[in-house]
Amino acid sequence: MVALAEHHAIPHVNLHKLARMALFGFIVTFILARAFVFLIMAHEVPNFYFFLQGTHVHHLNYGIFLLALNGGYAVFRRPVGRGAEITALVYGIAMALTFDEFGMWLHLGGSYWQRASIDAVIIVAAVLALCGYMRSIEHFESRHRWYSVVLLVALAGFVWVLYSAGLRLGDIVGPRLHDLESSSSP
Repeated sequence: MVALAEHHAIPHVNLHKLARMALFGFIVTFILARAFVFLIMAHEVPNFYFFLQGTHVHHLNYGIFLLALNGGYAVFRRPVGRGAEITALVYGIAMALTFDEFGMWLHLGGSYWQRASIDAVIIVAAVLALCGYMRSIEHFESRHRWYSVVLLVALAGFVWVLYSAGLRLGDIVGPRLHDLESSSSP
């Protein structure tokens, strides 16, 4: 939050707008990635997966490399204006590619359909949305602080509900999704 409060120190950069650009890239990329996975597994589109000597290179790897490139660009070039907006958009895209498969890197493998991936995507999107749409901390009044506390408590409760319900839902739907994933391998 401190970085957002200091947005006046960086010329020509509205950090809230950058967070909204990152959120946009994050949500659109997550939806597209999931849609492509479903279409490929349902054999509705050709298999676009990249295999290296028989090993499926998951899109979290593309996200990691894109985060590294984008981070290097942001640190060494320090873009402003339109360049900063594009950097924020690419950051959101890279985060979505990486966190869409969060469960796989958290548990070092396993199925694409791990509940942890969806939970991570929801939490990252919520944090980006808070950064993009909350008012700057220096403009907070006491009522805004209370709203923020209520919102954060509600978010924590939502995370708990997602986690507890996701465990049961994963037990029900997980085996069918795992079978679908297994049938799409070359």
